[in-house]
Amino acid sequence: MSGNKVGGLILVVLGTVFLAENLGWISWREIWKWWPVLLIALGLSMLFGRK
Repeated sequence: MSGNKVGGLILVVLGTVFLAENLGWISWREIWKWWPVLLIALGLSMLFGRK
């Protein structure tokens, strides 16, 4: 992924999280439980995304 796509994806995910929290679908406690998984996914995308 290029830098523009990664930045756009981060903004979309962040916006989705804020929307879901405002609608009462999730809470911040649930989000913080998943930060290690997001960090691993980011690392894997950096590792395997390069050609």
